[in-house]
Amino acid sequence: MYIIRNALRCIGRSKGRNALIGIIALVIAVSACIGLSIRQAAESAKASALEGMHVTATIQYDRAGAIGNASGGRPGMGGGGFDFDMGSLPEIMGGGSSLTLDEYRKYAEAESVQSFYYTLTAYVDGSDEFLPVSDDSSDSSSSGSSGGSMGGMFPGGMGGMMGGTRTTGEFSVIGYSSDSAMTAFINGTASIAEGAMFDEGTSELVCVISEELAMVNGLSVGSTVTVTNPALSSETYTLTVVGIYTSAENNDFSMSMFGTGQDPANHIYMSAAALQGILDTSKEQSVTVTDDNGRTRESEMTGTLDATYTFADTDAYYAFESEVRALGLEDSYTVTSSDLKAFENSLTPLKTLSTMAGWFLLVILIIGGVILVVLNIFNVRERKYEVGVLTAMGMKKWKVATQFLCEILVVTMLAVVIGAAIGAVSAVPVTNALLEGRVQSQSNQQNQMDQSFGRPGNMGGFPGGMSGIPSDLPSNMGGGNPFGDMLGGVFNDAANYITEVDSAMNLTVVLQMIGVGLLLTLIASAASVLFIMRYDPLKILANRD
Repeated sequence: MYIIRNALRCIGRSKGRNALIGIIALVIAVSACIGLSIRQAAESAKASALEGMHVTATIQYDRAGAIGNASGGRPGMGGGGFDFDMGSLPEIMGGGSSLTLDEYRKYAEAESVQSFYYTLTAYVDGSDEFLPVSDDSSDSSSSGSSGGSMGGMFPGGMGGMMGGTRTTGEFSVIGYSSDSAMTAFINGTASIAEGAMFDEGTSELVCVISEELAMVNGLSVGSTVTVTNPALSSETYTLTVVGIYTSAENNDFSMSMFGTGQDPANHIYMSAAALQGILDTSKEQSVTVTDDNGRTRESEMTGTLDATYTFADTDAYYAFESEVRALGLEDSYTVTSSDLKAFENSLTPLKTLSTMAGWFLLVILIIGGVILVVLNIFNVRERKYEVGVLTAMGMKKWKVATQFLCEILVVTMLAVVIGAAIGAVSAVPVTNALLEGRVQSQSNQQNQMDQSFGRPGNMGGFPGGMSGIPSDLPSNMGGGNPFGDMLGGVFNDAANYITEVDSAMNLTVVLQMIGVGLLLTLIASAASVLFIMRYDPLKILANRD
């Protein structure tokens, strides 16, 4: 107790010096509190987002890996050269749709899967009485079996790229296995304006169409439309319109180069069971046809399956891949989650800010610790006679050192308490201000990169970046969506960055601040303790000036 009482008295006697130490410790404490709060805010934001996150995953064919295996190695990847057989390309590129519905359902039996749904996509042409929405009058009838506007990019349209097995059409027909698969209607970007949605699992040839498509063709609920096989115009199917929908996506699309079938306004929604019935009928009626390039193929329409698995949390998602491997999924397929990718992208500015805060905290502690060490060395040198008297009176040197340690501890912890209070009040606004700067910097960096690639602001003429790309189409190249793998590496959607945090200070930060205070105390008193332990009290008293 004597040591503590004497330490408190010494603090009162040396107000100026201790005030200076306290101010320095206060600055360090405020800076440390803000730095720790930023890091904690990043962790809290990540945990909060993950907790309420709807995690989905898809199984996709790894074409890059398949091409690498077929070529005997990837260029620049340490493989055995790049001797690629172009004859195997159609088989490789068509592999993205090689999983059957039964296989998808088998993998849905994995213990980690919460639910499972799928979409089936096919292309059809219209008729003289049923025309697609188009911003180019010359294009309204050119996107059939010739591949539409895609023919300019790939001979024979997308079918040419897929080995001649598929053609694009004026309309995309998307069949949904259940209401859960209709994510646009669930998240509110689309809704039924007239009529009603078709029943889940119905096999009736009923559909819902867009408002724009209904207005162009003068259709209403109860009207019938006739669609044809793009490869065989004599093969027709009559669909009854039971609903008309409106979608926010339709307003953003202006990409006639990809054909009218990719325009969301030309999407026809129906039950997957009904669409499968059409495809089965088309297969039964299939004949051999010759296209404009003299190539022969079967006329049957084919569809693309896009299966989606949902999970209760991220742990279940990470367990999913090992489970499906055990169920027989080949290594040529990968399990990916666009939700987690988007989530990771949204955290980029916050992660960067957290890293910067960590380095800032380290620099502050080092500089502050050095300053406190120097001040305490001068403090001990000025009070050398006091040390000599106390040790000459019989007080152990470690007790004298403990007194000095208690002095710096009291001053430092008081500064830490005040600094923590200031930091708690300012942490959120400071974090949000810094985060706003990081988000802006990240956006500017992305815009600069886009300009370097000739895509200033609107991705080379595509309004709003690639927002016009139909989000409900399959993402794999093996099916009906030519925007997944082909354009995924060329165009980059803007990430929805986390732009603010609601809280930063919590019990974790408080405990960390206590640790910072103790660390500062140990750093500041370490040198002074060494000096005290080296002093000879008799020499100090004998040499006193």
